[in-house]
Amino acid sequence: MIFGRSERGKPPIEPVTLKILVAGGFGVGKTTLVGAVSEIRPLRTEELLTEAGRPVDDLNGVEAKNTTTVAMDFGRITLREDLVLYLFGTPGQERFWFMWDELAEGALGAVVLADTRRLEDCFAAIDYFERRSIPFLVGVNCFEGAARYSADDIRRALDLDPDVPLLMGDARDRESVKAILVGVVQHAMAQAAQRRQAVTT
Repeated sequence: MIFGRSERGKPPIEPVTLKILVAGGFGVGKTTLVGAVSEIRPLRTEELLTEAGRPVDDLNGVEAKNTTTVAMDFGRITLREDLVLYLFGTPGQERFWFMWDELAEGALGAVVLADTRRLEDCFAAIDYFERRSIPFLVGVNCFEGAARYSADDIRRALDLDPDVPLLMGDARDRESVKAILVGVVQHAMAQAAQRRQAVTT
């Protein structure tokens, strides 16, 4: 590229950039998901868990976890030449939820990451996006050794609306994460089209 133009004389493509949030409970795999798919070195704001946080951080099911996100995780993935996603992982603990409003500003949609061992931990994120009418899907992070349940059983347990997508995946696997992110974009675009149609009819 020379002076802002391609060597073939065509102007460079200005990609559409979209903001996606990755939310869910403490220790559900948000930082892992962002790191698995980001094409840049992810920005992480992790701190070591301390004895002071032990009374408020529920480690049941994630006993090996020794760090926590205190502000956000940030990553980027190019889905197509003209489409780039910016990923913002939210902190999981309630005492850091004040960050969510800032991170949600301008978001196209969100992934609510769920762990079947601690499904109740994602209720707060689901409520948050429902109240703000931000399109979201639930991505079930299938941990090794965790009991397997059908998508229908998980949907009923979470009391999800019928139009909220639910996908199984692995937060460590790039292709699995890409499928979840594509699902978020498609769901958000479908919801936007429905809103436009409602306005014009």
